[in-house]
Amino acid sequence: MEQRVLISVLLILITISLNPLQSMAARGLTPTVIVIGAGMSGISAAKTLSDAGIKDILILEATDRIGGRIKKTNFSGVYVEMGANWVEGVNGKEVNPIWTMANEIGLKSYRSDFRNIASNVYKQSGGLYNESEAQKIVDSAEEFFQFSVNVSASLSSNGAEDVSILTAERLRNKVPSTPIEKALEYFRYDSQQGEPPRLTSLRNTVPLPTFADFGDDIYFVADPRGYESVVHYIAKQFLTTNKAGEINDPRLLLNKAVTEIHYSGSGVTVKTQDGGVYNAGYVMVSASIGVLQTDLISFVPPLPDWKLLAIYQFDLSVYTKIFIKFPYKFWPTGNGTEFFVYAHERRGYYTNWQQLENEYPGANCLLVTVTDDESRRIEQQPDSKTKAEIMEVLRNMFGDDIPEATDILVPRWWSDKFYRGCFSNWPVGLSRHRFNQIKSPVDRVYFTGEHTSEKYFGYVHGAYLAGIDSANSLINCVKKKMCNSKDDQLVQDEIVLVREE
Repeated sequence: MEQRVLISVLLILITISLNPLQSMAARGLTPTVIVIGAGMSGISAAKTLSDAGIKDILILEATDRIGGRIKKTNFSGVYVEMGANWVEGVNGKEVNPIWTMANEIGLKSYRSDFRNIASNVYKQSGGLYNESEAQKIVDSAEEFFQFSVNVSASLSSNGAEDVSILTAERLRNKVPSTPIEKALEYFRYDSQQGEPPRLTSLRNTVPLPTFADFGDDIYFVADPRGYESVVHYIAKQFLTTNKAGEINDPRLLLNKAVTEIHYSGSGVTVKTQDGGVYNAGYVMVSASIGVLQTDLISFVPPLPDWKLLAIYQFDLSVYTKIFIKFPYKFWPTGNGTEFFVYAHERRGYYTNWQQLENEYPGANCLLVTVTDDESRRIEQQPDSKTKAEIMEVLRNMFGDDIPEATDILVPRWWSDKFYRGCFSNWPVGLSRHRFNQIKSPVDRVYFTGEHTSEKYFGYVHGAYLAGIDSANSLINCVKKKMCNSKDDQLVQDEIVLVREE
């Protein structure tokens, strides 16, 4: 009898030792860190904490899945990416960490080829532009880009001095005016930043460190497992799984939408929409900058003015990839036809197109991308209207005899309260000092996300590296008592200065 009891106690102790959350509960302790959000940054931060020996963590995710803005869905029999779609920055002098992981798990992806775009620019009606005419505009845009790189390099390195990309265009007398010029400008800049040149910082986006460091190539992910399998790959390195390989770690709680974060010098209390209350020593917030700009999560006490000012000044762009299915192909396929451009008089009106025969052979799918105000407009109208607009554009390009689309997928990231957009963009005039305040901790509240990556904001690798960076700051605080702090009087002086300006 005594032997049975002893064995039972030993089994319980072994189970507790293998489960950090149960171990904490058994000892009446709270987690060291609560991580809010299980997107790329949240998972990356949590893994970094775990690798450093801080395993008593709790991850609260608002939705029913991990991955955040990396999300697959089944569209007419093929899995497509509603959010992040490319591994961007490949074949350069440094290796993109996302590319390394994608190769480790055998993620299917295809190199995107933009080189023949001058042969694939369509008029608002009446077919293709003459290739030589389009090529002159492409060449002129490349010459302007080199000029803008030099202008960017001449600006103050601290970011206090800045101009927009549009300002640089004015300096060079290269402001697009015709439909084809505006379309190709959109293809080059809005497709990358998600916002127009008049809103985008020249100093912080030309050239983009992603391509300068990791290479100019980008790879389109088209894998049934989804791009999110990279996030799962990271998560499974520190979270437990069942026999089927599914994550079942009790430290990851799904459908836990955070509504309040109470913080003080002694710890944090996090409340969720379903009435849950969780205490910890620290909290790591990986919500998007768009969410932080809303009242979805209340901070008690309110975040200080310097923090709010920094958060409110940054931009979260909206980038909408619309997938359309047809009964058969009617567009050109083969080498040099992957991307094509529609030059409407209204800038950004269904401008960027991609035929997906290489990625999804025989699926007869097209992808058209819209951004910014067009994205917001389209999110607020029924898909039937969007489909009708798209069909009119396609008939303008390819004639009236094309078939009607059989299916359409319109993601709505801006309307989703848990995201409020797609990826961050550095607005003109935001200093590097102000940007650093976005990621600066407030007492025991730490922040991470792609928007906290100074070099790679807006990218999946930026989210991954930001999670590591933010976690290391928290580790230094927990283990070495090297906690970031700001002098309150200095902060107040900064606010006064900004208000006076």
